[in-house]
Amino acid sequence: MLFPTHTAKKTAGGDGEGVFSVPPSNLALLSKNPCTQGTRLSKMSAMLQLAEAPRHLGKASDFIQTYRQAFQWMLLARVAEEKIASLYRSGKITGGVFLGKGQEAISVATGMALQEGDIFAPLIRDQAGRLAFGESLLDFTLTYLGARSGPMRGRDGNVHRGRPQEGLLPMISHLGAMVSVVNGMLLAHRFQGKTGTVGAASLGDGATSTGAFHESLNQAAVEKLPLILVVTNNQYAYSTPNDRQFACKDLVDKAIGYGIRGHSVDGTDLTDCLQVIGEAVADARSGKGPQLVVANNLRLAGHGEHDDSHYVSSHFKELALGRDCLEVAKEHLLKNDWADAAQLEAWTRNCLGQVEEAVAYSLREASPDPAQEDWCALATRHLAEGLPVHVR
Repeated sequence: MLFPTHTAKKTAGGDGEGVFSVPPSNLALLSKNPCTQGTRLSKMSAMLQLAEAPRHLGKASDFIQTYRQAFQWMLLARVAEEKIASLYRSGKITGGVFLGKGQEAISVATGMALQEGDIFAPLIRDQAGRLAFGESLLDFTLTYLGARSGPMRGRDGNVHRGRPQEGLLPMISHLGAMVSVVNGMLLAHRFQGKTGTVGAASLGDGATSTGAFHESLNQAAVEKLPLILVVTNNQYAYSTPNDRQFACKDLVDKAIGYGIRGHSVDGTDLTDCLQVIGEAVADARSGKGPQLVVANNLRLAGHGEHDDSHYVSSHFKELALGRDCLEVAKEHLLKNDWADAAQLEAWTRNCLGQVEEAVAYSLREASPDPAQEDWCALATRHLAEGLPVHVR
C-alpha cells in the first residue's frame, strides 16, 4: 500500500510485510487543487521517510537496523527506476530517463545521514537518496509521467523536481551548479541564526572540472560552511573517461587544495558508505567546515536510457568497483544473518506493489492543458511554494 504516515512505526527492521502501509483513502488528497497539492503531498511524504532510522551508529544493533532500512530504500529505488525505464521503452515517458543503477549505496547513505532542517541537492542518479531523505514515491511517478498533480505540474518530465521548503532542491542540469545554491541556503541559515544544519550536494566526476565546482567549494571553505560534497566517480562523465577528465591520482586529493578534509569510500559497499558519509556529515555539523567525499564505483547503465554505454571498458566490469552495490548489500545481509531469503522476497514484493500502485495512480492523473494552465512559477505566482495567501 502507498503513503505511510510519520506515525507508522513499522519500518525496515520488521518482518518486511506491511512496511510503509497506510489507508489508501489518502490517495484522494492528491487529486485536489494542484496549486496546494505540494503541501498535501509533503504531509504524506513520510512514505519514504526514515524518521525512525537511527542516525548514530554506535551500537551494533543500531547499525544493523540502519543497514536493513538502507537496503530497502535501495531496493525500492531500483524497482521504481526499472519500471520507469520499461515505460520509457514502451513510449509512455516523454523526455529522458536516467538510472542510478550501481550508485544506490552512496546515494542512500547521503539521504539517511541528513536530518529534518538539512538541505539536499540530489543529482540524476540519486533516487535512493531522495527516498531516504523523504521524497514521496508519487513525486517520482507523477513527474516522469507528466501529471499535472505532480510537483512539476507536468512541465518537466524527469529529474528537476524538488520541494525547497523541505530542503529538497530541484536539480539544475549544469554540472556543479547546485553547490553554490546549497552554499547560499547555508549562508541564509547563518544569517537567520539557524544552527546545527548541514547541506549535501551530489556531484559526478565530470562536475569537478567545472568553474562552478571550484568557485563554490572555495567559497564554502573560506566561509567554513557545513557543506558535504558527495562526488560519485563512476569512471565516466557521460562518455569521457577519467584519464581525459583529470590528472590527479584521486579526486579526493582536490580537498587538499581547498584546505578541507577529504574522504574516500568504496561506492559499492553499503557499510563503507554509511560509515564514511555519517562521519563526514557529523564533522560538518560539528563545525569542522566543508567535507569532500569521493565514492568510486561504476555506472551500471548508460548515461540515460537512450545511451547503450558501448564506450565503457569491459576492464572496469571485472574490477571490484564494477560490482552491483545492491547485490553486494544483499549478500552481506544473508551472510551476517541480518535477513533471510524469505524477508528479502517479502521486501521485494512490497516494493513491487508500491511501484505498481504509484504508477497506476499516476497514469490516471490528468495531463496539463495548455489552454487552461495557470502559467505561474512553482505552485503560486509569488514563488511561495504553497504558503497561505496572507503569508505571501
